[in-house]
Amino acid sequence: MGRKLFVGNLAYGVTDEDLQQLFGQAGTCESASVVMDRDTGQSRGFAFVMMASADDAERARKQLDGTELKGRRLRVDEANDQSTPGARARRPGGRAPGGAPDRYRS
Repeated sequence: MGRKLFVGNLAYGVTDEDLQQLFGQAGTCESASVVMDRDTGQSRGFAFVMMASADDAERARKQLDGTELKGRRLRVDEANDQSTPGARARRPGGRAPGGAPDRYRS
C-alpha cells in the first residue's frame, strides 16, 4: 500500500484541517486536501490525504474507514494513480471505441 489515501463521502463543510486532525490520530499526516469544484468553489465531497509512511496509511485506512465525520460516514481507500476518481485514460484520435470504420482502409 502507498502513502496516499482517497477519502470519500465527505460532508461539504469538512476542511483540510479537519482531515489533518482526524488522520493525525492514526499516524503522521503530512497533508490533506479537500478537492474543490473550480467553478463553484464548493467541496466535491472527496479528498486526498498523504501519510508519512505506508504503515501509517494502512493503519489510518483500517481505523477510519466507516468513521463518522460531521454527520457523514467516511470511505477511506488507497488512492489510485489518477488525479480524480472515475477519470479514464483517453484514446488518441478523439473517437470512441467501436466508432465508424475507416473508409480508407481495405
